[in-house]
Amino acid sequence: MASPPTLPVTNQQAVQSQPPINTPAFRSFFSRLTTSIRDGLSQRRPWTELVDRSSMARPESLTDALSRIRKNLAYFKVNYVAIVSLVLAFSLFSHPLSLLVLVGLLGGWMFLYLFRPSDQPLVVFGRTFSDRETLLALVLSTIVVVFMTSVGSLLTSALMIGVAIVCLHGAFVVPDDLFLDEQEPANAGLLSFLGGSANSAVAAVAARG
Repeated sequence: MASPPTLPVTNQQAVQSQPPINTPAFRSFFSRLTTSIRDGLSQRRPWTELVDRSSMARPESLTDALSRIRKNLAYFKVNYVAIVSLVLAFSLFSHPLSLLVLVGLLGGWMFLYLFRPSDQPLVVFGRTFSDRETLLALVLSTIVVVFMTSVGSLLTSALMIGVAIVCLHGAFVVPDDLFLDEQEPANAGLLSFLGGSANSAVAAVAARG
């Protein structure tokens, strides 16, 4: 009597999918981001000081206004970043579709390229895409979103409004000597994570090259 045919057994560990993102790099990025934001927010000036009408006066000239803006930017930089961020957030939440498009674009860069393991190819509908093809698709998608949709104009207008508010406030606030005594390193504060994040992104791209 013939023995029944042997069915092939699939090794579950062999076909187990790898993590969709490079977990250590992903965790390191967000750990650096949250730490920098927390440290930056701890350096913000009191909001009551920002709106103190007794320290406001009309600038005597354009040179005086530019000098005030420069000194106030150094002193209120964390508050000013928060103001611009709030203007951007308000503009995006006022246009939910643009917000979803922008979040989808950022998610695509993070999960499909920056933090995806370099040894795990991208497979979509049964087709495998190389890192170069993935990067090209993301760059083209970014160009389309920024320059051919309302997202780009929305971000530009929101940034212009935020910068205008900051410059107007900086021109009308009279800096005290206290401003000059409390200067901090230019790379400290809320945006210090950009340098480390940029280095991480460059390292990730270089590793794929």
